[in-house]
Amino acid sequence: MKIGKFEVNSIYRGDCRDLIPLLPTESIDLIIADPPFGIAFHGKPSNYHRTSSRVIEGYQEVEKDYEEFTFSWLSPCFRVLKEEGSLYLFSSWNNLREVLNAVYRTPFKTINHLIWKYQFGVFTHRKFVTSHYHILLLVKNESKYKFRKIEHYPEDVIEIKREYWAGKEKTPTKLPVSLVRKLISFSSEEGDVVLDPFMGSGTTAIACLRERRKFIGFEIVPEYVEFALKRISQESEVQYLNFRR
Repeated sequence: MKIGKFEVNSIYRGDCRDLIPLLPTESIDLIIADPPFGIAFHGKPSNYHRTSSRVIEGYQEVEKDYEEFTFSWLSPCFRVLKEEGSLYLFSSWNNLREVLNAVYRTPFKTINHLIWKYQFGVFTHRKFVTSHYHILLLVKNESKYKFRKIEHYPEDVIEIKREYWAGKEKTPTKLPVSLVRKLISFSSEEGDVVLDPFMGSGTTAIACLRERRKFIGFEIVPEYVEFALKRISQESEVQYLNFRR
């Protein structure tokens, strides 16, 4: 199956600001976006007692004008989303004002401002420890967007632990698969196409495979593309073996 020139269940190397405009109008059901946070992070941290030699090189940070960067990729997303589509946008608190400013410049409607609370952050001496991320739920049409209430009382603070891959190769930043699966489950249906403009380690792809969704991923770092494809291949083999059983 192809969406315009893009095969579904594939990752394409390139800048999403160049690739999103190549998607057909109203061709995507859901977008999961976890962009670089623009906080002068350079990709080889040893925090969380992590061995930096196992962290894959290539991370590209946003160094200037985070509002313009956000607007440059977010604005074309509106066109490619279907009328009932949604977009989840991850942000740290550091550039939240710039993210919100960019959102207000687009036609998107903000439905929720979610908090992802994880188990702990980096130890600090003279300020409170940061242990959360922000997630904005944006929609194209506030009267038509999909929302499958898979929980009776879904709250806007989500507590899910970080994933730690002890002794394994890893990208410097990654979301838990369980968190992405939760968002996908609420805002899409089986067979829907999910776009991740910043695919990174492939977490959205893994979540889509487990939730029976299709995915298209864009990623600018070649090392991450290779790593994500390796993860997807392993996940597909496991799913095939489970199906055979």
